Amino acid sequence: MTPSNKKEQQIFTLIVEVGRSSNDGLPHNCSGAALICYSSGIDEAEAVRETINILKLNEMSPLSITGYGTVEERIKEGHEIEEHEYELMKKAKNDNSVVIAEITPLFEK
Repeated sequence: MTPSNKKEQQIFTLIVEVGRSSNDGLPHNCSGAALICYSSGIDEAEAVRETINILKLNEMSPLSITGYGTVEERIKEGHEIEEHEYELMKKAKNDNSVVIAEITPLFEK
């Protein structure tokens, strides 16, 4: 692939639901967690694969992932994006990585 044909990395917003594993670092009494992640990739499928790999390396158990698209797609859909989100997205792009922006533990009723 020539440099002019190479696709640029984009940042995708993903919501990941994780279950429990023995060394996941989540509170002991929760049943899992919801994570907001910003992940780089040439497309959303690559961003999802990278996110799953990073979470598994960190002993988390991804159960489901919902993609919300790129920042441009989110704005087009009417999402309000705060300055700190842009900063985290920029970090994910600069580091070609996955940034976990928020972890919300889930508890059974």
